Amino acid sequence: MGAGSVGAHATLVHTLLMILTTRVLFFGYALYGVSTVLLILALRRGELSMLYPVIALTFVWVTILSVVVFHESMNAFKLAGITTIVIGVAVLGRGGKR
Repeated sequence: MGAGSVGAHATLVHTLLMILTTRVLFFGYALYGVSTVLLILALRRGELSMLYPVIALTFVWVTILSVVVFHESMNAFKLAGITTIVIGVAVLGRGGKR
């Protein structure tokens, strides 16, 4: 939503100003920063081979939320991709240390 307010041909300086002055953009980047900090904390204690597949679930959430929030279309290819990712993460999750 925030990226739509910047414009297609914005310069770098204009984009940086928009990030600082547009609430939606600022909030989005702030959330991205929080997720980065949480990832760093998780990587300190977790298994890399287990954490990165879970990060792949981001593609699933983005697709689902884009359909719900932005009313984008869901087709068989997207559904097959989501299913493949979820099955892959589940298979990798079963192979972790116990």
